[in-house]
Amino acid sequence: MEKVGDMKFIDFEDVLDRDLGKVGTPKRDEFERKVDESVHAYRLGEAIKKARLQQNLTQEQLGERIGVKRAQISKLEKGYSITIPTMSRVFKALGIATATLDLGSIGKVALW
Repeated sequence: MEKVGDMKFIDFEDVLDRDLGKVGTPKRDEFERKVDESVHAYRLGEAIKKARLQQNLTQEQLGERIGVKRAQISKLEKGYSITIPTMSRVFKALGIATATLDLGSIGKVALW
C-alpha cells in the first residue's frame, strides 16, 4: 500500500489476496480460472467479429447463414454462449473450413 497525501493506494494483487485469498487457495484459483475462461471467450468472439467484418457481413446476415437471430451473433461476438458446436457452425458459415486446438505437449486436435 502506498500513501499519497491523504489517499491510500492499494495494489490490485493485495486486494485479490485480501478478498479472495492467496494464489493456490480454492477461492482464488476458481476466480483465476473464470477470468481465464472469460478472456478466451472474448478472444473467440473478437475472431468471429473480425472474420465477419472482413466479409462485409452484418450480424443479421451471419445469423441468417447459421439460423439464429442477430442478437445471438452479438452475444457470440461478446464472448457469451460460445460452444464448440456453435463455433463450428459460425466459422464454417464464414468459410473457415477447418480448425485445430493446440494442446501443447499432447498434440493438436481437429475441431472440425
